[in-house]
Amino acid sequence: MCKIGQVIGVFTLSGFVLVGVMSMTAVGAEPSSPATGYDIHVQAPHMMPDGTPGGPYHHYCKGISDQILQCLLFESTDPKAPLVAIEYFVSKDLTRKLPAIQWHRYFHDHKVEIATGRVQVLDMPEDKAKAVAEAASKTDGVIYHLWQKGLEFPDGNVSFPQSLGHKFPGHEEK
Repeated sequence: MCKIGQVIGVFTLSGFVLVGVMSMTAVGAEPSSPATGYDIHVQAPHMMPDGTPGGPYHHYCKGISDQILQCLLFESTDPKAPLVAIEYFVSKDLTRKLPAIQWHRYFHDHKVEIATGRVQVLDMPEDKAKAVAEAASKTDGVIYHLWQKGLEFPDGNVSFPQSLGHKFPGHEEK
């Protein structure tokens, strides 16, 4: 039985079941806000638009449908860490309908990223972390970086980092 204030949240993503712990007001209660449930904790670096590595970033994620997981990204786990980016994990069934130029400019394949060994699923048992990684590998990611490094506040500029494993067309290693 779950303790009061916690409920095991189960949702599917691309046909896989993910399990996370969601804070709620009481057992069986509906989430009290859209901010409830960002309990899947993933850590991964990004390749910034200038080609330099950034992070690693702490992704706090939740499923919002059977085809989309959304994540809030922070540079640390400090409770006062500013939100610096948002990432969407989108089913490949959807993203692969985009024109190739658009996909390569903004999206990256999570299967490729996970295979680099740079992605860690934190704060859950190893078997559940493997299930989360397996489900994530069926998605592509798009990152909207909102608060650029070194700025005192977000100034309205948005960049689109990539995973460190992303291969740009024509720039593959030889």
